[in-house]
Amino acid sequence: MLTFCPVCANVLIVEEGPECMRFACNTCPYVQNITRKISHKVYPRLKEVDDVLGGAAAWENVDSTEVTCPKCEHKRAFFMQIQTRSADEPMTTFYKCCNMGCSHRWRD
Repeated sequence: MLTFCPVCANVLIVEEGPECMRFACNTCPYVQNITRKISHKVYPRLKEVDDVLGGAAAWENVDSTEVTCPKCEHKRAFFMQIQTRSADEPMTTFYKCCNMGCSHRWRD
């Protein structure tokens, strides 16, 4: 936790005073004794993560192919290809199992 000087607005440091710990300013003579435990927690709000594959709507109009699901061993899966790396690299193929009970996703 950062505490700022009310006089000059610089960051206060914690130092050991003659009788207790205290906040002190390095640029002006401001000093404040610490008489109680000070704690302050601020949890940052996490950014929303975008679905790079376009969400559920991306899988609506895709073709299927004969490939074995690594989870349930079903013989068909939906697939789509997306350029995830630079243009001189091959496209990445994403699969989704056609078995509605499984719906496992993987890439190749």
